[in-house]
Amino acid sequence: MLIEIKTNRHITEKQNNSLTFATNFLKVIKMNKLKLACLTAAIASSSVSFAGGLLTNTNQNVAFNRMMSREASIGIDGVYYNPAGVVFMNEGHHLSLNWQLAYQTRNIENGYTLFTNNVDNPTTPRYIKGKAFAPVIPSLQYAYNKGKWSFQANFALTGGGGKCTFENGLGSFEKIVAETAMGACQLASVVDGVASQYGVPAVFSSDQRFGTEGKYSYDSYMHGRQYYYGLSIGAAYKVSNNFSAFAGLRTVYASCNYYGYVENIKVGNMPLYQVLDPTKKDAANIELSCDQTGLGFTPIIGIDFKTGKWNFSAKYEFKTRMRLKNKSVNQAPSIGNLADNLRNAYIAGGVPEQAADAILNNQMVQGAMGQLKTQFDTKLNGAIGEYEDGKKIAGDIPAYLTLGAGYRPVDALRINVGFHWFDDLHATSYNNRNKKLKHGTYEYNAGVEVDVNKKITLSTGWQSTNYGLPDENADTEASARYMDDKSFVTSSNSVAVGGVYHISKKMDLNVAYFHTFYSHKNTTEKVQLTADKSLNYSSDYTRNNNVFAVGLDINF
Repeated sequence: MLIEIKTNRHITEKQNNSLTFATNFLKVIKMNKLKLACLTAAIASSSVSFAGGLLTNTNQNVAFNRMMSREASIGIDGVYYNPAGVVFMNEGHHLSLNWQLAYQTRNIENGYTLFTNNVDNPTTPRYIKGKAFAPVIPSLQYAYNKGKWSFQANFALTGGGGKCTFENGLGSFEKIVAETAMGACQLASVVDGVASQYGVPAVFSSDQRFGTEGKYSYDSYMHGRQYYYGLSIGAAYKVSNNFSAFAGLRTVYASCNYYGYVENIKVGNMPLYQVLDPTKKDAANIELSCDQTGLGFTPIIGIDFKTGKWNFSAKYEFKTRMRLKNKSVNQAPSIGNLADNLRNAYIAGGVPEQAADAILNNQMVQGAMGQLKTQFDTKLNGAIGEYEDGKKIAGDIPAYLTLGAGYRPVDALRINVGFHWFDDLHATSYNNRNKKLKHGTYEYNAGVEVDVNKKITLSTGWQSTNYGLPDENADTEASARYMDDKSFVTSSNSVAVGGVYHISKKMDLNVAYFHTFYSHKNTTEKVQLTADKSLNYSSDYTRNNNVFAVGLDINF
């Protein structure tokens, strides 16, 4: 039998047998390459998605940190919490300088049977801890009261605020590596099975290469930094002795940085780069280094009403439209040299050069490789496109409503309750992740402070935060999943203690500590390994948060 190729030359029956082997080998390699393309894209997605999510900071003054409810208080901290009420302070200049230190751990427990194949840590569940630390969270509030007017300015971290590091990466990273290792071993067995028909000894499924058990190892690291700086100015007007109104504008500047990598991936005893490009040891590595900056503006309005021993207030901050611009230097795997790698693989396997060239120059093969590259580029863009150099990404700060009520039964005792609503559902984020929420965030708080004597005031408070997280189980579609180990939130309760030392009539020292108790959020994902085999990948998310704060209030 003769087979015609483009050169119109002919090859022998023996060569045709080699060609048949090479064709089958190509099919397997195509499948393997597609798996690897998906792997690299998925790992890239895992490594960069850390940026998702934003903490909207309401602890912008030590007074809130010690009492948790300041929406209806009359004080210099009201420049943020109750700006309309600040006009009821004495005439003159009022200044508040604040420093906070925040420490947080993010705890994740992942359960997955394939984790037992990790040669460095063959146990499950997997316990992962991320550490977030913000040693300096500054804020400043200033007001100048004159007559019926109060002119105000506030500088603080409106959102974000700190750094978080996962020294050994995340469970989502390992999940992808574990599944790919198992798939690579299965494919290696298929390749060697085909090769055995032509008297070629097992290579890829040998213990020196992939093996058959799905054993793997890798190195991973993630670090993120996120700061949203806010500078606001505005004015309050005393309409009457009982009622006032405020209008202002905040400018927000975002500065974020994300760095991470997944490298040194090994299946069995074979480094993964040898499949992608055996000439480059970093061919399978994914590295992210991205700086993001953006600018936004927030109109703010507020009112305050006093009657007898009661004070009521309301404030509304409009949504801040943020578009973050990327400046990135990223590394991602490439399959651009696929043809050369395949040719070398054929020749190393004993396939004649003529047959190898005939296959790689075939229109169908060329089309298949072109299609594969297109699929790879598409998946990679979907994974790391958010962090493409020069790209602008949606990162809105949600609209924010506060309501407060304060009661002073006696001069020395003040009791506050408050409510916060964040419209997270309509704050646009990348790929409209916000639309997966059931509702915005609800917060309820209460606080009390008492003047022990002329020098000392003590206070305490509580706040409950309820995020609109959707339910997620094994049957939840991937498109509906919200929780992500790179950036997650859970509902919580916070408690606060602190006090004020009245240094003089013009100067007060505030100190505070609050702790946040986070709830657990459990999710389960069904992973279809083969047509007839599936496993459950489970996650348990929680956090732990501590904040220490000191502030100095000055009147002059």
